[in-house]
Amino acid sequence: MARAQETFGKKEREKKRLKKREEKAKKKEQRKASGDQDSMFVYVDENGHLVDTPPDPSKKVKVDAESIVLGIPKKEESDEVIDPVRKGRVEFFNDSKGYGFIKDTETQEKFFVHVQGCLEEIKENNMVQFELERGMKGMNAVRVKKV
Repeated sequence: MARAQETFGKKEREKKRLKKREEKAKKKEQRKASGDQDSMFVYVDENGHLVDTPPDPSKKVKVDAESIVLGIPKKEESDEVIDPVRKGRVEFFNDSKGYGFIKDTETQEKFFVHVQGCLEEIKENNMVQFELERGMKGMNAVRVKKV
């Protein structure tokens, strides 16, 4: 049976670990001997700051737990109807690969367009109408036709 090898590095790590444990025990004994337990407490004042003095009971505010709302408030429906059809200009279109980008005239955002999402054949600098649909990497222009 082979004996466990104890290298110099292992011995040094063990010594450090034991020394650290002893120092921790000494500090614990010093705290117990001094009897200064009040310095270990930290309080939160009425402004939310950490202080070493206990809070003033006269400034205590009672909070009704029932009035606290958990979660996200319901989204209110707006009266205005957003037109799903957008207008834009074809910034780039590669016929051989079948994709390109359309820049929205209102928001100046660029959207990816694939040849499968086109109702008509488009070329660069054409003004087009399109709708948006969520794709794998962001919003895609679909149902694209010339204006």
